[in-house]
Amino acid sequence: MPRIKAVSEASDEALEKLIDEIRSERGGKLLLLYQVLLNSPPVARGWLKLLTAIRQQTSLPGALRELVILRIAILNGASYEFEAHAPIAIAEGLDKGWIGELSRGGTPDGMPEREKAVLAYTDAMTRDITVPEQTYRAMAAHFDERQILELTATIAAYNMVSRLLVALEVHAEHT
Repeated sequence: MPRIKAVSEASDEALEKLIDEIRSERGGKLLLLYQVLLNSPPVARGWLKLLTAIRQQTSLPGALRELVILRIAILNGASYEFEAHAPIAIAEGLDKGWIGELSRGGTPDGMPEREKAVLAYTDAMTRDITVPEQTYRAMAAHFDERQILELTATIAAYNMVSRLLVALEVHAEHT
């Protein structure tokens, strides 16, 4: 049970429109995370726009994006985030064995250098905030400037997600 109430029904026309927009952009669902966010419709709307851009409008491969999201969820103890994104990661082609290894806090054996560099970059941004030059260069060697920005924004955004989930005790939904 989250620390603040979940809003699942509209109290006015504007909120009903926002709920419809969320459902439209999230596969017809009003996830628990969005129900919590609906306590502040402006924040919920901004969140939806930012995360829709991150998840659906960047040039990053979906499997790479999901690798980053799963790593952040593990590092920050956000089980909701991990459980929500593991099926998406599989659908995007991320190796199931890698997902299992990530869930145990490890780095999968045989992972290509690009993915290892992305995980190191994710770890630095998540754990330390400051990214060592060597870590940045190792990651940047694999991407153009747009992709570097999108990767960095993805890591930043999903750290925001996990920190909200953990602070407000929003845990995995079991249906």
